Amino acid sequence: MYHEPVLLEACIRGLNIEQPGVYVDATFGGGGHSKSILERITRDSRLLAFDQDPDAAANTTDDERFTLVNQNFRYLKRYLKLHKAIPAIGILADLGVSSHQFDTPGRGFSLRFDGPLDMRMDPMLPRSAGDIIREYSSEALANMLRLYGELPQANALARTISIVRQNTTINTTFQLRDAISKHLPRGKENSMLARVFQAIRIEVNDELSALREFLEQCTEVIAEGGRLVVISYHSLEDRLVKNFMRSGNWEGEIKTDLKGNVLAPFKPVIRKAIQPDEQEILTNPRARSAKLRIAERTSWA
Repeated sequence: MYHEPVLLEACIRGLNIEQPGVYVDATFGGGGHSKSILERITRDSRLLAFDQDPDAAANTTDDERFTLVNQNFRYLKRYLKLHKAIPAIGILADLGVSSHQFDTPGRGFSLRFDGPLDMRMDPMLPRSAGDIIREYSSEALANMLRLYGELPQANALARTISIVRQNTTINTTFQLRDAISKHLPRGKENSMLARVFQAIRIEVNDELSALREFLEQCTEVIAEGGRLVVISYHSLEDRLVKNFMRSGNWEGEIKTDLKGNVLAPFKPVIRKAIQPDEQEILTNPRARSAKLRIAERTSWA
């Protein structure tokens, strides 16, 4: 196992594992959350786990109740239907990059290592981070950095990348860091670089579109009274999750009937997101920015 589960006990409580049925770990990774779910579900229950990274297969467990689906969770409904696993009682998703992916230099996710600009969660995706840096126009780079990195310096960063790549290669994480070094504020270099890497990674993996598709399909596959539990790691993800759980749409616009009842497929179980305490952050720094939200499927279609 290469993944220390974030907010493990809060996730398990959020799933409210009380009845037999189908449970889903939509982001298997190192298998930590799945292991804990299997310890709590009944013998006649099932757990299906999704992960688009083939490396995750190394963490499968020898349990007849467990099935690993080597696919992006944006195909949730298709594969639950294939495995005759609809409806599900509870679905958990721990978004973002796994610890294994961060800790493997050859994957290009981390600022700590000089590795190839890859950042593909699924190695079979046709376009890597390096392809984006080499091929996107300055305008396209700026739009990506502004939208997915929320960087006010997006235009300047994009122009610099465009100029540097005309004279030298930008094929590795350190080459990208060096290319934009003049824009990195002293003392906050890693913070800004993390937002640059985040923007590129989201673009490479089409993460926000995949998240929207996943959440919409949860409406179709979770049984009434079932739970949806999602951990996010940055504001773009969390905003989508929060709005969808509150209202069933991406704008967070709450609609009601004539009696004032909320017309939404989910209702939040908790008002505010659960965040890790200082002790968890100390033992697992990856948890620092985590926000956990929990919602319950309503009877609304």
